[in-house]
Amino acid sequence: MMKSIKTLIAIVDAASLYCAMVVLGLLLISSLKENYYYSTDGAVNHFLNRPCDEIYVVGEGETLHTISDKCGDPYIVERNPHIHDPDDVFPGLVIKITPSYTS
Repeated sequence: MMKSIKTLIAIVDAASLYCAMVVLGLLLISSLKENYYYSTDGAVNHFLNRPCDEIYVVGEGETLHTISDKCGDPYIVERNPHIHDPDDVFPGLVIKITPSYTS
């Protein structure tokens, strides 16, 4: 009887240690992930500023100028003949992006 209690205590101690290590690991990973995406001043990291996809859907409040700056394509109008008026860009408009440089 005493031997089985000691064995049970050893198993519970090992399980507790394992759980504590898992929780500590998750906390470390969580803090590393936060530091990876954001710099110390809160600016967005390079990962979040990745280049745009070839097919781009215009979002609310975007203009061809802001999309051009964001995606690195100064020739959006020339590469998208369906855009007749560069000032008439609306959310949901699908355009082709060909970045001339990479971020």
